Amino acid sequence: MSLSRASRRTLLAVGTMTIALALSACSSDTNGKSGGGGDTGFVTNTGGISTVAKGERKPVAALAGDTLEGKRLDVADLKGKVVVLNVWGSWCPPCRAEAPHFAKVAKDLKAQGVEFVGINTRDPNKQPALAFEDDYGVPYPSLYDPAGKLIVGGFPKGTLNPQAIPSTVVLDKNGKVAARSLMALDETKLRSMIEPLIAEK
Repeated sequence: MSLSRASRRTLLAVGTMTIALALSACSSDTNGKSGGGGDTGFVTNTGGISTVAKGERKPVAALAGDTLEGKRLDVADLKGKVVVLNVWGSWCPPCRAEAPHFAKVAKDLKAQGVEFVGINTRDPNKQPALAFEDDYGVPYPSLYDPAGKLIVGGFPKGTLNPQAIPSTVVLDKNGKVAARSLMALDETKLRSMIEPLIAEK
C-alpha cells in the first residue's frame, strides 16, 4: 500500500521536526538570537525571550489531543485567557530545573486568568512523565505528544514556534503567539513573559 504524496509530506515534516528537536533537546538559547528574523517583527531581549507586538501576532493552529491522564484537551477552549505552553520531557535535566518554577507560577496566576498547558514529548510511554508531574507537583495538564506532531502542526510558519526542549510559548487572550523562550526559565523570567499579557485589554 503506497502513501499519498500529502501523507509522505506530512511524515517528512514530522520526521524533520523530530530530528531537529532531538538535536536541540535540552539545549538553551543563550545568545537570545534564535527564532524570528527578516521582517517577522519579533523582538528579542537580552534575556533570550522573544516577543511579538500585539498587532503582528498570529494564532496557533489546532493544539488538541489527549493529556497524560487520558482526558481530551483543546487549547482553543482556553481563548480569553493567557495560555502558557511548555514543551518538556521527563528525561530532560533543564525541564526538571524549571518545573518547580512553573508549578509555583501556575498556582499563583490561575486566579488572574492564566492557564498552563504542558506538551510532553519524546517520552515513549506515559509513566515517567506522570512520575515527573507527581515529583514536581505540576498542577496543570500536559498533552501527550511523543512524536512531536502537535509541535510541528500547531505553530504556523512565521510564528515563534518551539525549537528546543524545553521551550515555552505564551499565547495572549486572543489565542495568538505573543512570547517564546527556548531555555529553562526561573520564576522571574517566566513572570516577565506572562504579566504584560495579563494587563492587556
